[in-house]
Amino acid sequence: MNRHLLSIDDLSRDEATHVLDTAAELAHLLDDTDRAVRKLPTLRGRTVVNLFFEDSTRTRISFEAAAKRLSADVINFSAKGSSVSKGESLKDTALTLEAMGADAVVVRHPASGAPHRLAYSGWTRSSVVNAGDGTHEHPTQALLDAFTMRRHLGPPDRPGALDGRRVAIVGDILHSRVARSNVLLLDKLGAAVTLVAPPTLLPVGVGSWPCQTSYDLDAVLPACDVVMMLRVQRERMNAAYFPSAREYSRRYGLDAPRLGMLAEHALVMHPGPMNRGLEISAVAADSPRSTIVEQVANGVSVRMAVLYLLLGGAQ
Repeated sequence: MNRHLLSIDDLSRDEATHVLDTAAELAHLLDDTDRAVRKLPTLRGRTVVNLFFEDSTRTRISFEAAAKRLSADVINFSAKGSSVSKGESLKDTALTLEAMGADAVVVRHPASGAPHRLAYSGWTRSSVVNAGDGTHEHPTQALLDAFTMRRHLGPPDRPGALDGRRVAIVGDILHSRVARSNVLLLDKLGAAVTLVAPPTLLPVGVGSWPCQTSYDLDAVLPACDVVMMLRVQRERMNAAYFPSAREYSRRYGLDAPRLGMLAEHALVMHPGPMNRGLEISAVAADSPRSTIVEQVANGVSVRMAVLYLLLGGAQ
């Protein structure tokens, strides 16, 4: 791997597969019931900083758990309650972390490109991991999604497990960094992706992405191996992108009837947090084919693999 993980474009197909294979090995090691302590000494003496300028639950906690299970020291930084609220810049924050001797910085920031700026500005010598920047990318979430798909749709030790699989990503594509990263990664891994959304929630230039688009969810569902529902990001919307929540749910929500349209082996995914009743019903979210709860545990394994390969593998 490169020194940083800022985008899925930083990974080749072989490198992405290596991350997923490593995550599977780490998950197996930590699931060993004979282990008295569910930790590995790989990153002992290393320091990982979670630098979050946006609210997060799953991503921040899973990175913290991943670093601790690799025996790293963890520093959690939140913009709320820090000197950022007094006007401290990203540069000044980075220089502070550099003085603390951080080996890796996991960054979530509302501005697209902020992790790239941090990685290549010369402000820090740490490895930088993009944990979501604006509406740009979220590479570790895409790796997590692919990891979950491989565990269910094919042997986790077979690199081509996703070749030929059909994935529908449904909802607020316009504001979704998860969708962008997933399209890039799943294309590398040989899957065919279809983005399903109203025209107002598809970004300009989506025609150049390695995927297909559709406005008709019902036409796409029967052929899917995976359907991934995206959260409607109302906090990023400054206009009316659809007539009403009821209309959106009727056209693009996953409910019990649409769940019945899926093939028996098909998976239901959602990166969270969910707006139950809007993009996904309680029946669909809690169905046996849903991997939403499993995603939390898988997230720790994948992020362990990323930190291990960026830091432990370089020793």
